[in-house]
Amino acid sequence: MGLADVILGIKISKTSDGLALSQSHYVETILKKFKAYESPPAKTPVDLNLHLAKNKDEPECQIEYSRIIGSLMYIMNCTRPDITYAVNKLSRFTSNPSKDHWKGLIRVLRYLKYTSNYGLHYTRYLAVLEGYSNANWISESKDTKSTSGYVFTIGGGAVSWKSSKQTCIARSTMESEFIALDKAGEEAEWLRNFLEDIPCWTKQCLQLWYTVIVSRL
Repeated sequence: MGLADVILGIKISKTSDGLALSQSHYVETILKKFKAYESPPAKTPVDLNLHLAKNKDEPECQIEYSRIIGSLMYIMNCTRPDITYAVNKLSRFTSNPSKDHWKGLIRVLRYLKYTSNYGLHYTRYLAVLEGYSNANWISESKDTKSTSGYVFTIGGGAVSWKSSKQTCIARSTMESEFIALDKAGEEAEWLRNFLEDIPCWTKQCLQLWYTVIVSRL
C-alpha cells in the first residue's frame, strides 16, 4: 500500500528530521470556491483597525458566511492554530454577519493565501509535552469578557490548541490569566492521561507555561 500521502484532506510529508502536515491544496480549493483566489494576500489574519460588534441591521449573505466559517474551522482544527483566534471571533457573528464581519472573514482568506504552505512539523527528537496559556483582558470597550487561549506541543509541533471567550467576567488581567490557565490545566490533564495509555510513550514531566510562570504537573 505504501506510505500515506493524504488523509482526511491533510497532506503528510516526510522530512529529514520528522513529519510535516499541511493543507495547501485544500486552502487553494476554498479560495477558488469562495472567489478569493485573486484577492491580494495579507500578512496577518486580523486587521487591528477593524472593530467587530453585533450587527443591528439585516444580515449580509448569512448562508455563505456560515459556509466559509465552516471551511475555515476545518483548516483551523487540522493544521492551522495560527488562525484560531480570528476564526473563533468571527464565528460569533455567524447568525447575523455585517459588512465589517465580511471584511474580517476575507482578511483570513487573504492570510491563508499568503501562508498556504504553513502547517505543522513534528521532529524525531525527544517528545516532551509542553503547554502555553495566555489571555487578553477585555480587549474592546464594548466587550465585558476576556479571551482565553492555549496550545500544547509534542516534538516541536502543536497537538492541541484553542481560543475561546471566557464564560465569566474577570476583574483584572491576573484573574483572566488564571481563568485561562485553569482551562489549559484541564486539557493538560486529559492529554497526559491519553499519552500514558500509549505503550511506547515514556512518562515524563509535563510543563505548562503562562507569561513568566511555569507549573509542573
